[in-house]
Amino acid sequence: MGSLIAASAFFLVIHFGISGTRLRDALVARLGAGPYRGLFSLASIAGIVWMVRAYDRAPTIETWGQLLWLRPLVLVVTFVGVLLAVIGLASPSPTSVGMEGKLAQGAAAVHGITRITRHPFLWGVALWALAHFVVNGDLASGILFGTLALLALLGGASIDAKRRRLFGEQWRTFAQATSNVPFAAIAARRNQLAPALEEIGWLRPLIAVAIYVWLFWLHGRLIAPLT
Repeated sequence: MGSLIAASAFFLVIHFGISGTRLRDALVARLGAGPYRGLFSLASIAGIVWMVRAYDRAPTIETWGQLLWLRPLVLVVTFVGVLLAVIGLASPSPTSVGMEGKLAQGAAAVHGITRITRHPFLWGVALWALAHFVVNGDLASGILFGTLALLALLGGASIDAKRRRLFGEQWRTFAQATSNVPFAAIAARRNQLAPALEEIGWLRPLIAVAIYVWLFWLHGRLIAPLT
């Protein structure tokens, strides 16, 4: 269990202690944007691999126990999470790595899924992680999925702070028309849902459904049946 705790702490530290902070800006200035991203990606991959391996070896210590009756709800929440994550990855956005230049487009940068949330991938991961956190009910799962949920839920604010610091007024214009929390900008009438659905189209959701079905099958083969 100690290895899982250490891996989770490492993963959180490199994201909240480096990415999105002024230390990150200093490293980029010294190393260059490309090398920094490469090193940070390697550190992130190493952290994930470490967490997964430590999780597989961790002893089973029950907390509230498996809540099997919640599995139908977990399937729905996970589907929404996959939908947000896939559409987010397939939609260029100023909050994506390397896409910061889109902020110069002004109002045109607010397009598709960003009308709903400017961090769709992170919200997708958060929903997936929270669903697994609740339904599993053991200490190791709580640490692993709790870490991923915490990173996803707080990661948007970290990205926003970095963009705001580096892009000033361009970022404020984009942020004013969007929201971190899904549908908040639409509820506040700073944006509209109809254009978002039209701009997202049908292909991205179809790909998300296909990936969800594949993950459902893979989960049943490698981990445990979900029904």
